Amino acid sequence: MADDGRSGPRAGDLFQLLRDGKAWTRAELATTTGLARSTVAGKVDLLLSSGLVVSVGEASSSGGRPPSRFAFHAEARTVLAVDVGASHVRVALTDLNGEVLAEERELMPVAAGPEAVLGYVIESAERLLAATHHPESLLAGVGIGLPGPVEHATGRPVKPPIMPGWDGFDVVGFVQQSLRVPVLVDNDVNIMALGERAGFWPDVDDLLFIKLATGIGSGIISSGHLQRGADGTAGDLGHVRVARGDGVVCRCGNVGCLEALASGDAVAHSLAEQGVDAPNGATVVELASHGNSAAIQSLRQAGRDIGEVLATCVNLLNPSVIVIGGSMAAAGEHIMAGVREVVYRRSPPLATTNLRIVLSRAGERAAVMGASQLVSQHVLSPAGIEAALLSMATAG
Repeated sequence: MADDGRSGPRAGDLFQLLRDGKAWTRAELATTTGLARSTVAGKVDLLLSSGLVVSVGEASSSGGRPPSRFAFHAEARTVLAVDVGASHVRVALTDLNGEVLAEERELMPVAAGPEAVLGYVIESAERLLAATHHPESLLAGVGIGLPGPVEHATGRPVKPPIMPGWDGFDVVGFVQQSLRVPVLVDNDVNIMALGERAGFWPDVDDLLFIKLATGIGSGIISSGHLQRGADGTAGDLGHVRVARGDGVVCRCGNVGCLEALASGDAVAHSLAEQGVDAPNGATVVELASHGNSAAIQSLRQAGRDIGEVLATCVNLLNPSVIVIGGSMAAAGEHIMAGVREVVYRRSPPLATTNLRIVLSRAGERAAVMGASQLVSQHVLSPAGIEAALLSMATAG
């Protein structure tokens, strides 16, 4: 980060060091960056004026006045984190570290349409800000996860199969009519991967998050970065063909898709064909928890089908952690046993020696944690910090 004498260092670059949660002195920052102490002092003063950095006391002195310490102030701004599921909407107000300050959850089908769902989100935002006494002026942004493909650059859903009325809808523009802040939109599984990693695997650079629910999808983090692919459809595991799928028609129109055999609805349907009353995936999980052998065997087989696809992912991507989440993850080891059985049998030893396959620790909060991260990564990036400082200077 040393000054090259041309463009010079930016306060936004220096700020990235302070995001580690530790307290720094000006001298420590100067030593670490190789910048002159006077340069560091000027940048620190700019960051202090933004409120994103605060003084946190003094370091021990070897003589003379003790040096001041500074740290990132995560409570300086808030983030609205939104998880839109197939049948629910969860809205949380968080700080810049993703800590939830308040939240609401409503049973609302995404098929109700974008105006109804996003209208609820805006109303919920107003209630949460009022309840926590946080002014809208300190809202850093809104992060939204949607249960379908999203064009990341625009935030518009693209032909989402379970979201009638959402195709091409201007989510960002609609929300910004009421909340005039950055609005970032992504596929729900992508943001779940971000949330799980930030909360529980911050040192893991290669992670797959698998969501098992009404549908099946994955969020791919490779070399520390979320991979969306050329058109935002990376990770759509639900429509990969599996060997056991001959003759099984998927809602996408193809035959043999993983989702048509191993999603919550698919497992429930297979049980119903055996004469077991299981209208949905939640019922299957409940039956298994009470020892129903048919439900347990169906979940184990679903795990094997999922493992078949994940074995290919392991060979291709070589993740160090695979996290299983979503509503069907509540089945726990009944599914995990099948997944592990096939992945470890079909993947080469070198790819599985250090591989961990685990249940989600974030649980139902993975999506709001990730939606918060989506915004924080944007507004706290070097460019985001510089833009905020420039806006302050212009306003002043």
